[in-house]
Amino acid sequence: MHSIPRALQSLADHITIILSSNSLLRLKQLHQIHTQLLINGCVTSTSLLIDFLTSCYRSQKHHQYPLLLLQNLPKPDPFLWNSMVRVSIESENLQDFRGFYNGLRENNLVPNKSTISLILRSFASLCATHLGESFHCQILKMGFVSEMVLQTGLLDFYAKVGDLGSAKMVFDEMPERDVVASNAMISALGKHGCIEEAQSLFDSMLERNSCSWNSMITCYCKLGRIDSARQIFDCNPVRDVVSWNAIIDGYCKLGQLMNAEELFFRMGSAKNSVTWNTMIAGYVQSKEFGRAICAFQQMQSESVKPTEVTMVSLLSACAHLGALDMGEWIHAYIRRKKFRVDVVLGNALIDMYCKCGCIEAALDVFYGLRVKNIFCWNSIIVGLGMHGFGKEAIDVFISMEKESIKPDGVTFVGLLSGCSHSGLMSAGRRYFSQMSSLYGVVPGIEHYGCMVDLLGRAGFLEEALELIKTMPMKPNSVVWGSLLRACQVHKDTKVSEQVTRYLLELDPCDGGNYVFLSNLYASLNRWDDVKICRRLMIERGVRKTPGCSSIEVDNIVHEFVAGDTSHPDFTQINVFLDEIEKKLKGHGHKPDTASVLHDIDDEEKEIIIRYHSERIAVAFGLMNTPSGKAIRVVKNLRTCNDCHSALKLISKVFKREIIVRDRNRFHQFSNGSCSCKDYW
Repeated sequence: MHSIPRALQSLADHITIILSSNSLLRLKQLHQIHTQLLINGCVTSTSLLIDFLTSCYRSQKHHQYPLLLLQNLPKPDPFLWNSMVRVSIESENLQDFRGFYNGLRENNLVPNKSTISLILRSFASLCATHLGESFHCQILKMGFVSEMVLQTGLLDFYAKVGDLGSAKMVFDEMPERDVVASNAMISALGKHGCIEEAQSLFDSMLERNSCSWNSMITCYCKLGRIDSARQIFDCNPVRDVVSWNAIIDGYCKLGQLMNAEELFFRMGSAKNSVTWNTMIAGYVQSKEFGRAICAFQQMQSESVKPTEVTMVSLLSACAHLGALDMGEWIHAYIRRKKFRVDVVLGNALIDMYCKCGCIEAALDVFYGLRVKNIFCWNSIIVGLGMHGFGKEAIDVFISMEKESIKPDGVTFVGLLSGCSHSGLMSAGRRYFSQMSSLYGVVPGIEHYGCMVDLLGRAGFLEEALELIKTMPMKPNSVVWGSLLRACQVHKDTKVSEQVTRYLLELDPCDGGNYVFLSNLYASLNRWDDVKICRRLMIERGVRKTPGCSSIEVDNIVHEFVAGDTSHPDFTQINVFLDEIEKKLKGHGHKPDTASVLHDIDDEEKEIIIRYHSERIAVAFGLMNTPSGKAIRVVKNLRTCNDCHSALKLISKVFKREIIVRDRNRFHQFSNGSCSCKDYW
């Protein structure tokens, strides 16, 4: 086909503008444009026809229109057929692809090499193994046996769908092999753990490029053989930014941050966005969340453009820290820079808002997503459960079913924990019994733990104990711990002692269990047992895990450990704690020291409770945030009874909303009450 006569160029330009500005054309509009093309002879323009066919295909419900148009052309055009084969396979619509591909072959046309390469890559990404195998036969029949590029594409396809044997066969039967084919084979061998074969092939290569060296570095890193990877890296004569990124990523994934940082800083200005993303993700993986945020700030100062991957890592850091202000700033940055909020970034935003205690914002993001996957549904259900909104979690689950999204184990953890935190006994029992029979999800130990928690909170201690004994797997410390907390709430000393002994057998290094057992014996005046318990703690070198709480103020996260006085503002904090204590006593608050060791005097117990980490964090927040601003604290342990009652009163006395995320759930303290309704 040839170009359009100059006299008709303005019409063609007008049609091009219409096609480019309207992604979803109605059938009537398509007919009108098609008519104009035919009347004015514009069908002689291949480029214009391609635009028209592509627009037809991408308009909803009109996928068959371009196929019919192609089939009715007086003379088959190989370029048009190839283009539509490419458009359909890029859309990952295999049914439409078959239609265009079969039409191409029925017209005795052969796809060009770039189309074949694209088809192979698409089959690999879609894991369309059988289609790829049949297409292999087509390639042979079309006479492309000796085409090295296509043979390499076949090798790569088989490697990506997990068929290493066929990949080896293609490689062995290649009449010639270039460096690209050898690199693809090295990558395939490394992916399947055949590192010795990969090394042997690498050693035999007469020509190597940067990709050859990088493939070997990646192979060793994936297997955790970081010393071998570093050796290859150090010997690499064609080291590029990909080499640096690969070895840094290897160190990060193994948690060796010092080695990763050493290389990271050595790179200097050679770092790209992938390098920064790798380092930030490494900090997050190693729970160095503050350092991840600092790295992002440094990335900005060096004018490196962040990507969606950067945002996901940063939102994860904010979620763990409970740093809502920083999380909201990142969300605003995403909007300002017009990042595409897909299911991955959307899920990261939902998770951040849920874990920062802002469930309304999480719901806004969730309902604003055009496409939601199972991870998005799970995040919002788990988030609602953590906040004690069990009924709302069930409502979302019902909507999820209507959308034909199949629930998984995580979905039911969110549902059951939501039922537990909200006291929804009948709903919890129903969903637990339906997991396997109705939804095909086999209950795991975490689901049994939720049910033990649900039964225990409601006072069904014997039933909870019986459920533990009939579990199809050995109960862990989390399951026994759920029952122990229920025994504490319902003051069942007999079952408490039995459960604590189980816990000490399972986890002899958990100091909290020794403290609880010691206090239990003291409350029963069994002082000899108290001494035995204390002696065991000393002999085994066991200490109770210290409480640690964090609070974000002016985009800086401050951490406080129970009893620690090292914070630079501690003198002022201590004075303010005195003021808080006086006001609490003035309102009738009496310290509950049940969680403190019984073999110290009452005054000492009160001092210990006064310096619980969440109390210090809340005091710091009251001192350093404007009146009326909510205070958000994240704690590593369960909030004790005394702090829970104290924080309720503080929220009333100081007229502040206080949101605490402890190990179990969220507590929203406001005007003297808590969202958990004292059911935690």
